[in-house]
Amino acid sequence: MGELAPCDDLALARRLLEAYAPYDDAQARARAEMLAFVDAHPADAHRRTCAPGHLTASALVLDHAGERGLLTFHRKLGRWLQLGGHCDGDANLPHVALRECREESGIDALELLGGIVDLDVHEIPARPGEPAHLHLDSRFLVRAAPGAAAVRNHESLALRWFTPRELEAVDTDDSVRRLFRLAFGSASGR
Repeated sequence: MGELAPCDDLALARRLLEAYAPYDDAQARARAEMLAFVDAHPADAHRRTCAPGHLTASALVLDHAGERGLLTFHRKLGRWLQLGGHCDGDANLPHVALRECREESGIDALELLGGIVDLDVHEIPARPGEPAHLHLDSRFLVRAAPGAAAVRNHESLALRWFTPRELEAVDTDDSVRRLFRLAFGSASGR
């Protein structure tokens, strides 16, 4: 993965995506779509100014015991999601995920648990002043230090730790349930 420091060079994001080993056909298609997107937008795929879409990075933050995952009730999208966000010119995807998790959770002591675990390409609906566009998201797992307390920021209406069983009753999307399955095993996130 290299160092966890910002890097403007999209070649790094491309190498990280190439190194990801898809676990099924859908992941292979997402990886191919993301690589093609980087190739089609070699100067700005990691910048919000790329109007058709842009690379993003996110992570499911796990409590230190590995029993719960932290989700945010996203202010703009109105649903429970993992933490993460825009690259803003940083092609070091794990660095972006870690940076966004720190900003959105208020937890500084976070440990990245390996490389990309999942990819997701999804459309962000149009809003005033912003057309619909794609988020091409690389997803990671991160572990919080013992006793870490999450503090929401302005992007969130709420932060909450969920066990896999508690997630069953939550209004979220299949990609969040998929992250829970990857983090906690196949029985979670039904």
